[in-house]
Amino acid sequence: MPRSFLKDTDFTPAEAAGVFELAARYKKLRSAGVTDILKGQSWGLVFFKKSTRTRLSFEVGVYELGGHPMVINSSDLQISRGETVPDTARIMGRYLHGIVIRTFGQDIVEDFAKYSGLPVVNALTDLLHPCQSYTDIFTMSEYFGGGESDIDSVKGRKLVFFGDTACNMAYSLALTGSMFGVNVVLCGPEEFKPKPVLDKLFKDAGIPKNYSFTSNPEEAAKDADVLYTDVWVSMGKEDEKAARIKAMSPYQVNSKLFKLASKDAVFMHCLPAHAGEEVSADVLEGNRSIIFDQAENRLHVQKAVLGTLARMNKA
Repeated sequence: MPRSFLKDTDFTPAEAAGVFELAARYKKLRSAGVTDILKGQSWGLVFFKKSTRTRLSFEVGVYELGGHPMVINSSDLQISRGETVPDTARIMGRYLHGIVIRTFGQDIVEDFAKYSGLPVVNALTDLLHPCQSYTDIFTMSEYFGGGESDIDSVKGRKLVFFGDTACNMAYSLALTGSMFGVNVVLCGPEEFKPKPVLDKLFKDAGIPKNYSFTSNPEEAAKDADVLYTDVWVSMGKEDEKAARIKAMSPYQVNSKLFKLASKDAVFMHCLPAHAGEEVSADVLEGNRSIIFDQAENRLHVQKAVLGTLARMNKA
């Protein structure tokens, strides 16, 4: 079976560092035009969930690597009328060279990898968001590296994620951050603390945990290098909106928390953001916000993930 990128830990720390090095090269050389590592290949970009950054960055990224991106909404497939995931994956395996999937259950991306016989990239599941967490660590490596990506510059940095800490972003940040020595603090209400599945992910990967949980936002923000948050009401959780906002309102990232952080601290968010909910408008639009650097880097990092998989699977 070819190598895929379904979990943050599917690359070793050394391989992930190589992804970041390649992303930095792609970013510098983008103006030189299209490369050919995916020349002659067609990649399916399958969306079970709506998307802005993921669709744009992967569609552009496959093209810039010389491939042909095919955007496929799940509602347009026979899978929406009862065809099984294994059968759909087998069919795609006969036509395509790789698949990128944004979906609900982690089992769906794993089944596509199992039955298609193709490299598969997890572009988001309810469990994990590895493309985003890799992008976030890469963005940190640029900021703390003085403008040039330096993965050693993130070691020992404190990243605090505020809000629902039992979500895909919290889990992926804990995993990827731990791979590179980032001190990840997950901060939110007790009822939204990480589930045992996160520790199982660490155990299965065989990497040491470098994250902690607290329900005290002031304690978490103290001396933090990165204050990070995500929407409080993700897709599929709309029925819980009122209860979630009430429970998580004490965890809004705002100027009060920034006063407790380190003097060079930055704000990060995977977007889309809701000003006035998980983040105050002044922080979101302030000079410490590097959210659009993050958003741009999705393109470069995902191109590097695709390029790395192409090289691994060709060897």
